[in-house]
Amino acid sequence: MNSKINVTTNEIQQLLHVGEGNHLNLGGTAKAPGWKILNIQPGDYVDYVGDLRDLSQFHDNYFDVVYASHVLEHLSFRHHVASSLQGIYRILKDDGRLFISVPDLSVLCRLFLNEGLTKRDRANVMAMIYGGQLDDNDYHYCGFTSEFMLDYLSYTRFKRMFKVDEFNLFQDTSAMRYGGVLISLNIIATK
Repeated sequence: MNSKINVTTNEIQQLLHVGEGNHLNLGGTAKAPGWKILNIQPGDYVDYVGDLRDLSQFHDNYFDVVYASHVLEHLSFRHHVASSLQGIYRILKDDGRLFISVPDLSVLCRLFLNEGLTKRDRANVMAMIYGGQLDDNDYHYCGFTSEFMLDYLSYTRFKRMFKVDEFNLFQDTSAMRYGGVLISLNIIATK
């Protein structure tokens, strides 16, 4: 397993560039050229309404790239994380790429324990750990560290895993910073 913190933008673009293939954004809401969106809730730009836990509406080996930003933590680690990653693996073509972003529990714990935080700041960090809880789909059921996420991806048979600071593909929480600190763990994994 390769993991590398300092991947250049050019290397990321090379990993993303897979021709005119199919690209799927899990949980996305913003339209982007060449991308289809699967979301649990209907929306203006949502192409497929569905749950990450059941990707049966998609054929095997169909997508060249799957992007999943801040969706995996909404699943039970006991019952759904491993099977959902296996579902993503199934719908990816050989040498397809998964761009996955999750809140980094290690970073959030350090932020939460920072004695310089106000009570409001600590409540904001707590919401990043447990979800905003604004609706029934906005709860976090598990947390991921680099070690846990890489283990899950290895178990699912992903290879060539690279940790990166940012994807720069969408304006989403994968690039979110709190107090100047990047709160996301971003990984590119190849099938």
